[in-house]
Amino acid sequence: MRTMATAEARALLDRLIAEHEAGHALPREFQTDPGIYQLDLERIWRRGWLFAGHACQVKRPGDYFVFDVDTDSVIVIRGDDEKIHALHNTCRHRGMKVCQAESGHAARIVCPYHQWSYARNGDLVACGGMDRDGDLDRRDYGLHRAHVREVGGLVFVCLAAADPVPFEPAAQDLAPQLAPQGFERAKVAAVRDYEVRANWKLVWENNRECWHCHANHPQYVKANYDNAPIDDPALRREIEAQARATSERLEADGLLIDYREAGMVRFPSQDCWWSINRTPLVPGWVTESMDGRPVAPLMGRYSTRDVGTLRMRTMPNFWNHASSDHAVSTRLVPAGPQTTRVQVQWLVHEDAVEGRDYALDALLPFWELTSIQDWNLCEKNQAGVSSSAFTPGPYSTKREYNVIRYTEWYLHEIARP
Repeated sequence: MRTMATAEARALLDRLIAEHEAGHALPREFQTDPGIYQLDLERIWRRGWLFAGHACQVKRPGDYFVFDVDTDSVIVIRGDDEKIHALHNTCRHRGMKVCQAESGHAARIVCPYHQWSYARNGDLVACGGMDRDGDLDRRDYGLHRAHVREVGGLVFVCLAAADPVPFEPAAQDLAPQLAPQGFERAKVAAVRDYEVRANWKLVWENNRECWHCHANHPQYVKANYDNAPIDDPALRREIEAQARATSERLEADGLLIDYREAGMVRFPSQDCWWSINRTPLVPGWVTESMDGRPVAPLMGRYSTRDVGTLRMRTMPNFWNHASSDHAVSTRLVPAGPQTTRVQVQWLVHEDAVEGRDYALDALLPFWELTSIQDWNLCEKNQAGVSSSAFTPGPYSTKREYNVIRYTEWYLHEIARP
C-alpha cells in the first residue's frame, strides 16, 4: 500500500513539475497533498542540514534538548567529551522514545520502558543483563546517530543515512560573520512555540518577500528598510549612503554593512542553502525593539550598539535577526501537509539577568508581534490556496525575486530522486 502511494505521489509530482510555469506560484497540491508532503520529508527534510538549536542550550555535559521533525526525534546532547552529539530518540530495544522531556540534564539516557540505558554519546551501557545472557553485544546497540555540526554557536543536524551534503562551504561563510555576535556566550531568555495552520513552503514564501510588510508589519517597518519603494532612486541613494556611513564607522571593528541581501545571485540555489549579511537599521534605531532603544547589554564582542542587524537564513528551516544586544532565531519543522510548528527564541548575553539587565516586556514585542502577524497571513494564504478555484499567479520580478529563487530551489530539491 505504501509503495503504491509513494508511486502515485511521484507520478503526481512529475506532472505538477511539468505543468508549473516559471515565475509563478506552485500548484495547490504542493501545499495540500499528503503524498507530496511525504516526498518533502524524504527528499528535503531528511537530506539537508537542519537548524536544531543553539550550543548555549547544552553548555554542560549531560545537557540536552529534543528536536522533532514530523515522526523523527533527535536528542541533541553535550557528551563527556565536550562535543555535541545528535542521537535518534528511539530505544534500540523496542523503540520507545528514551527522552520524553523536551530538554533537561542527564547523567545517563535511560529508556522509561525497560530501563535500557545509554551513555551521553549514545553507547549502550546497560540492557538488563541481555549481554550477559548472550542475546546481544552492547557495542552493536548504541543509539542511532544523526550527523551534527556546530558553527558560531548554532547547531545543525542532518538525518541522512548516508553522507550528507558538505557543510564546510556554509561554515566558511557563516563563521566569520557570526563570530562578533558571540552566540557561544549567550543564553536563551525566552521561547515561544506556535502551531501554524499552513504548509511549511507557504511560511517560507512569506519570509522571502517584504512586499506585504507595509500593510501588515507596522512595528517592523519602522526599524527596517525592507519595504522601501523599489522605484524611488532618492530613497535607494539614502539607504546606500546610510550603509556606507555605518560601514565606515564600524570598519575598525571588522564589520561590514550591506543593505542588499547576501548571496542575491545564488541563495537559495542547488549549491547554496545558506546566506548571511548585515543590514543597516533606520536612523534612530540601534536595535530591533519597539522604539529602537536598547533592550539588553551588548552581546559578543560588540563595542558599540549601532551595528545594524545581522541576518541569517538556512534552508529549509531557519532564519535569525541579530542586533547588538539580542538575537531572535526562528526554527520551522513540518507537522503535516497543512501544519508547521515554529519555535522562536530570544537570546541575550549569558551574564544578563532578567529584571536587572533586561525585561521581557521590552525584549519580546517587536518580533513576537511580527511573528504572529506572519503566521496569521500564512494561515489565511493556506485557506485560499486550498480552494478548488485557486490557480497559481505570477510573482513580481521586482518585489518577489527571492520567492522566485526559493521556488526554483524547492523544485530542484524535490525533483531529485
